[in-house]
Amino acid sequence: MQLKIKDRFNVELPADPILENTRRQVKSACFSFVTPKKTSNPELIHVSPDMLENLGLTEEDAKSKPFLDVFTGNAVYPDTNPYAMCYGGHQFGNWAGQLGDGRAINLFEVEHENKHWTVQLKGAGETPYSRTADGLAVLRSSIREYLCSEAMFHLGVPTTRALSLALTGDKVLRDIMYNGNPAYEPGAVVSRVAPSFLRFGNYQIFAAQQEHGMLKTLVDFTIKHHFPHLGAPSKETYVAFFKEVTELTLKMIVHWQRVGFVHGVMNTDNMSILGLTIDYGPYGWLEGFDYGWTPNTTDRQHKRYRYGNQPNIGLWNLYQLANALYPLVEEAEPFQTILDGYKTEFETQSLRMMRSKLGLETEDAFDASLIQELEDNLLLAETDMTIFFRNLSRFSTEKVSDGLAIIKDAFYNLDELSEDIEEKWQKWFKRYADRLEQEQLSDEERKKKMNAVNPKYVLRNYMAQLAIDDAEKGDYKLVDELFQLLKNPYDEQPEYEKWFAKRPEWARNKVGCSMLSCSS
Repeated sequence: MQLKIKDRFNVELPADPILENTRRQVKSACFSFVTPKKTSNPELIHVSPDMLENLGLTEEDAKSKPFLDVFTGNAVYPDTNPYAMCYGGHQFGNWAGQLGDGRAINLFEVEHENKHWTVQLKGAGETPYSRTADGLAVLRSSIREYLCSEAMFHLGVPTTRALSLALTGDKVLRDIMYNGNPAYEPGAVVSRVAPSFLRFGNYQIFAAQQEHGMLKTLVDFTIKHHFPHLGAPSKETYVAFFKEVTELTLKMIVHWQRVGFVHGVMNTDNMSILGLTIDYGPYGWLEGFDYGWTPNTTDRQHKRYRYGNQPNIGLWNLYQLANALYPLVEEAEPFQTILDGYKTEFETQSLRMMRSKLGLETEDAFDASLIQELEDNLLLAETDMTIFFRNLSRFSTEKVSDGLAIIKDAFYNLDELSEDIEEKWQKWFKRYADRLEQEQLSDEERKKKMNAVNPKYVLRNYMAQLAIDDAEKGDYKLVDELFQLLKNPYDEQPEYEKWFAKRPEWARNKVGCSMLSCSS
């Protein structure tokens, strides 16, 4: 197994001088060196062929003992120095101080075919940032992270990636619902890959500690390696950097809204500086269309991170990043201008995205009200978001009265459809048909375009849970089936038609299928 190692983060940035792996407050350092914990009986469950190729590895490499050892933490790749990053963050709106990589260990950086990747392990043991935790991960959360990061990539959503999923052979104690009933679960490790795992919190920690020299060092490093087109460091460059991060963050969230993805924990330490979806904890996809839904049990009361609030939280988090970067510019106005622009740009991009979901290529002054009426209708009875938009592509302006029949499979309970609700839908379909008359596309052309932005298959929580249930019994076939299915989420894939279905009733309130905790 040969990798082209090109470490930058742990070579160019200040390291924690203390080498002991003890929990502590770390000052004036971007990271701490740490060695992954050896596991008792590692076993590879799945490997992503895409990511093997991206790193310059082969499927033969993946079958080797060196691969198993390195990507489960049992061996350190020659001439590399694993480390955990130091960062802070706001959690549920409150400053939490130092957080850091509590169970993530960055192994090394790889360069292949002019692309640069940071490779890390999640669940490979404690670090100085683990606080009271053990730094380990369990199989259920690892399967969810592994499947989801690759599924999101194939949906076209900016995301970190996953290379491999492995059992450790060790048991890990977890209280899955935080209700005082801990139990031992199988331990696992996921190898995650991204151009960088830098988060808003990496910059916040130095601003909070008044370490402005460290802040400048890290921002300059980030611009040099990830935004080199912005040029040499200056106040203008720092503002341009913030503007680009704002644009990337907004783009990512619009994609989330498009596919009905809810992150569940949009804390500032879970916000990528590159606008990538990062840290797949208690995430979920909308089943019934619902602005108020959150998959996170911790957020059940206030619903801060609910689906409809994700764009607002993106902005709130960007305000915190602006506050962190302010000492480098010492002017508030440039940041405020960019933040104000986020609000109007979200409206613009959101409208454009919804037009694409409806197959509209031209613009009309009344599109916003057409979309608002649609969203109001989707809330009248529990309506599956994925199935609704996918089936809507079959709508024909020649057969307006067939509209309800086309989308009926999206309704969870047909008995809920009162005459009043049916009338509202018929009225909307008439309006939609009139709007489509302004388009130049044939029904078949429109269907093709709509099906390219409205996925047929997403990783519903119950699907992941079924794979987890089987995997905990030693059967990994469903993990692979879902992995293969989600590589082509926009294709019909008739052999997988059973997965194009509403959440089963048994999964409505089942742990792991509706709401999830952060426990992993």
